[in-house]
Amino acid sequence: MATVLDHPDVSVRVEESSNNKNLVSVAAKGDTFVPIHSLETAYPVDLIEHVLRVKGVYVGDEIMRDEAPLSVQQQFTWNILSYVAPDSFAGRRVLDFGCGSGASTMVLARMLPETTQFVGVDPLSRHLELARHRARWYGVSDRITFHQSPDPNSLPDGIGPFDFVVFSAVYEHLLPAERRILLPLIWRGLSPGGILFLHETPFRWSPVETHTTGLPLINYLPDRLAHRAACRFSKRVAPDASWSDLLRDGIRGGTTREILGVLAAEGQGVKLLTPCRQGVQDHVELWFRLSSPARAPLSKRCMMWAFKALKAVSDVSLVPWLSLAIQKVR
Repeated sequence: MATVLDHPDVSVRVEESSNNKNLVSVAAKGDTFVPIHSLETAYPVDLIEHVLRVKGVYVGDEIMRDEAPLSVQQQFTWNILSYVAPDSFAGRRVLDFGCGSGASTMVLARMLPETTQFVGVDPLSRHLELARHRARWYGVSDRITFHQSPDPNSLPDGIGPFDFVVFSAVYEHLLPAERRILLPLIWRGLSPGGILFLHETPFRWSPVETHTTGLPLINYLPDRLAHRAACRFSKRVAPDASWSDLLRDGIRGGTTREILGVLAAEGQGVKLLTPCRQGVQDHVELWFRLSSPARAPLSKRCMMWAFKALKAVSDVSLVPWLSLAIQKVR
């Protein structure tokens, strides 16, 4: 028997499959764009309905973020475990900052030891309600707590200290002033010897701005010209989008120097770690492993060699995305 879930933009049909999972079909209403039309999930109907209520047309994407091995799990496998072994997290506290609806926190809870404790923080209460629903269904509520940020420039009271902080796909969405306020707040809550993982942030000076506009060379234009070019030439950007809107969407990314500078201003030791596990020896190889299939095309290998050559002569890693592990020196 099928269950039909209704939403203003889509209709979702849920049917039980032969392996005790649910087949989910997402049909658009009118011209609504639906990124994922069908998937199979272990989620029960009530949890699927909750995801639909919060995420709408992105119901499939949100479920896949949690369950698909090549989504968040792959990102964490390389961006975290290339620096630190899983057993280093045993008995430790981890802050998942910008946890959204909890997909990333659920993945971390599966990947890391059962004695690891997690705290998720997000500004939207509806996201946190869904995150708690997920935690209850997985049976990990005793290991995870979720808290709402009171505003973009502060953290909930009394949630620290932490041994590790995961800052995944968040930094690029902070406005310049917010970066200078929020990052130091998080850093102060990190215990001495602790590590901040900051990844999935686009490199500010990449030749192609892939995150927000898809345009080449726009990273090298002054803000006013970059704004005009984005609104005029990018199909991803609304013609009337403001520069503040584009910054919030992540158009300017970040740099290692900028991030380390913000943290060093706190007056405590800052150590940038080099990825050295899982067959990775530097940030270029980390990018290559994360962005390539098992048998990478020659073009991707040529990019890796070019990035390595540039790193050797200039000490600049021109990889499109940042993957940083920064330790707070005792």
